[in-house]
Amino acid sequence: MLNARTRLFPVACAGLFVIGVGAFTATCSPSKPAPAPVTAPTSALWGEITPVVSVKELMRDLIDPIADNIFESVKIVVDHKGTVFTEPRTDADWDRVRVGAVTMAEAASLLKIQRPFAPPGDLNDSVGPEAPELSPDQIKAKLERDPVMWNARIQTLRNVGLAVLEIVKERNAEKLWDAGENLDTACENCHIDYWYPGDKALLQKLDRRLEELYGKRADRKQLGMTPRR
Repeated sequence: MLNARTRLFPVACAGLFVIGVGAFTATCSPSKPAPAPVTAPTSALWGEITPVVSVKELMRDLIDPIADNIFESVKIVVDHKGTVFTEPRTDADWDRVRVGAVTMAEAASLLKIQRPFAPPGDLNDSVGPEAPELSPDQIKAKLERDPVMWNARIQTLRNVGLAVLEIVKERNAEKLWDAGENLDTACENCHIDYWYPGDKALLQKLDRRLEELYGKRADRKQLGMTPRR
């Protein structure tokens, strides 16, 4: 019996080889390693972004103008002609708000790309005693000391854009009032930290005075005392 078994094995294996090479390979040969996964090219399509303008120019020419799509979407204007109440009503009105929200959410991330803080030769209003603004070098030094705060300010701005996108989906004009307030606060807090920190004490003093005059719900922006942005 042992001899018969020994003779039958190579015949069976040879039979598998004749029937199909695949069968022989699977049964009598070791399996081949799986091919390595194909990865998409990265350098050409997803390369580093080269900035075109400084932070100051990015704010002036992109972020600040597009913010008006949100700021101007709801407002109350009182003049000698009476009171005019504005809020988005038509598809075109809501489209404008949506453009502002998308641009704000995307443009905020551009502030994370390393770039100059001002154009060459522009020192902000930082020259002379008691200068009201920081120079580009001072802003850069402050960011490098605490990059977490810089990124937090950017994320806050981006979050406002994302929130407004949800408001557009709901077409809830009432929520735009709070969104505009949040956007104004995000801009003001960042500027107080990095542009004109000397105004912080002045604004705090003004807020305390308004609270004394009008109560805790007083708002300097509602009273026409909007800070620069």
